[in-house]
Amino acid sequence: MSYAHGMMAIRLQAPPVIPRTEYCSHRAFTLRVTGIDPEDPERGHLCGPELARLLDYGLIWSVFEYPFRGRRTNMGHASWYDREWRPDERFCPFKSEEDVLNFDPAAEFGIASYAEMTAYFERAYQNSQAAYPHSVFTGGRYHTLISACIDAFGWEMFLSALGSDPKRFERVLDGFFERSMADIRAQARTSIPAFICHDDMVWSSGAIFHPDWYRRNVFPRFRKLWEPLHEAGIPVLFCSDGNFTEFVDDLAEAGADGFIFEPLTDLEYICKRYGKTKVIIGNADCRILTFGDREDIRREVERCFNLGRNCPGFMMATGNHIPPNIPLDNIMYYDEIVQKMRMKR
Repeated sequence: MSYAHGMMAIRLQAPPVIPRTEYCSHRAFTLRVTGIDPEDPERGHLCGPELARLLDYGLIWSVFEYPFRGRRTNMGHASWYDREWRPDERFCPFKSEEDVLNFDPAAEFGIASYAEMTAYFERAYQNSQAAYPHSVFTGGRYHTLISACIDAFGWEMFLSALGSDPKRFERVLDGFFERSMADIRAQARTSIPAFICHDDMVWSSGAIFHPDWYRRNVFPRFRKLWEPLHEAGIPVLFCSDGNFTEFVDDLAEAGADGFIFEPLTDLEYICKRYGKTKVIIGNADCRILTFGDREDIRREVERCFNLGRNCPGFMMATGNHIPPNIPLDNIMYYDEIVQKMRMKR
């Protein structure tokens, strides 16, 4: 019933059991629950679907992006495993602000035909949904606008170029907009039941840029990007790391049908203002799971359910994800408490 409950929440139909999802990279927890080692070369690919089935995930967080060529930096990213930290060693191919300001993302990355892209996305969705038959598998895009700039230029070149000539940088942003729009128009033609628009547009302290810059350059573009999805009847769930509380109303006005967020963004504000009209996914604090005791964990789970229980589109999740450093006993207790509390609508 998890798929049915996930779809009911996306449609704001208040399923009898509150759905949940998690973003889990904890090897020991996955092995304990499923009996499958995620790093097993032969069976590791089975652990994700099995974990989703056993924990009754109503939704799988997913994005699809059409492969592209071109310069990228991806600086500042790394992969954290339970035994080591693996930094991304790629260097930045942009050597000056002028390099960035003269960059044309749409021309360099290329845009395939809509027929080709639609077929690619439909195939990706169908294969993924077949692998996770018990959960709603979404479509989506990760590198939308701000995240696209971070991915291409790295933080230093991105911030330096934008600050040196904000007007010229709008043309660069238009190129990323065009590239994202191509993906979105193609996905709007597919069978996806929902679309996750991911864009890490804020820091943990809040806005990276002056709020007026977002209201001139980001939210109007979001509105246009989401129009093909809304025309196709596909709800848009906006997702960002950090604290975007001050922009929740802007995102809602731009057309976001739901929010996926970390504990830094105010769950209480979203539930009170949009609890009856938006999908809300989150937002237990993984830091409490890491450093707290059982009573701390219980209080954190209760906080989320007390705020979200009466919201028809609420789904429970740990904000950001469940990383490998959380003590196994704490995750097992967290899961136990979540499973009990989600049964009480």
